[in-house]
Amino acid sequence: MISTHILGTGAYAPKRILTNQDLENMVATTDAWISERTGIKERRIAAEGEVTSDMAVIAARHALAMAGCKAEDLDMILVATISADMPLPSCAVIVQAKLGATRAFAFDLSAACAGSLFGLSIADQFIRTGKAKRILVVGAELLSRLVDWTDRNTCVLFGDAAGAMVVGPTSDPGRGLISTHLHSDGTAAGILSIPGGGSQHPQSEDVLARNMHKITMNGREIYKFAVRVLPQAILEALEANGLKVGDIDHIVSHQANARIVESVLERLDIPLEKCWLNLDRYGNTSSASLPISLDEANRAGRLKKGDLIAMMAIGAGMAWGSALMRW
Repeated sequence: MISTHILGTGAYAPKRILTNQDLENMVATTDAWISERTGIKERRIAAEGEVTSDMAVIAARHALAMAGCKAEDLDMILVATISADMPLPSCAVIVQAKLGATRAFAFDLSAACAGSLFGLSIADQFIRTGKAKRILVVGAELLSRLVDWTDRNTCVLFGDAAGAMVVGPTSDPGRGLISTHLHSDGTAAGILSIPGGGSQHPQSEDVLARNMHKITMNGREIYKFAVRVLPQAILEALEANGLKVGDIDHIVSHQANARIVESVLERLDIPLEKCWLNLDRYGNTSSASLPISLDEANRAGRLKKGDLIAMMAIGAGMAWGSALMRW
């Protein structure tokens, strides 16, 4: 039986670092306030002229190198992003052109912070059915251009980065993606959104003046939603496969807020040491967060063959899910 396995991982973060101390000079906030409420100490900011596809390509090249693949070996490219270079065409086709992946078809996925997990689930279907043998899944976000830098409740949270995974088939029964479990609740769409710039509120002087083209969020409601549904998603995955919480060797999570991650793991009775944490260095990088964490844990030698990895992510939509994988 064919399963989907991650053959290579990669990540990229811009060189410019914006610290909490820097933000103290920009908005009415403090390092202590940000650190205590979010766990973030610094985040990366894209250089002038740098765009989302540029970051995606660098992360992709790292993942391809680890997988021992060339860009022309790819059958499919999926880019999870809410901050593409432009509304049309997709970021994925621009990545395809920059990589020279001439055989691959390419498209974008919009599931916000859960995008990479949703993308991995889609790739899994193509691998299992034999429709593709080499797939590039990228989560890339340039959020510094989507935040209101006068809003201290949101501008302190986000950073720019990209993470990538090259996936392919494996016949090893002891390795590969076991299952994915995805959910959405559109009734909660209003707690995290960019209300302007679409068909409901087309770009206009009024939209720009009211900053409707920037991220708006209700942090308290997001926290309540996340700590309720993420433990359920992990338990759902375990139950579906006859496994227990104690069987999990590693948690790879989207990291929006340290308190969310800590609360979810506490409710599951999973030690925090099992989760690779890098929120303090990158902030919330949305769809890039999960694959960056996976890449760092992978390159650090943390993940051993046969280890059970539980993944979880939640983002605007609301969209969330979980996955189990044998490394």
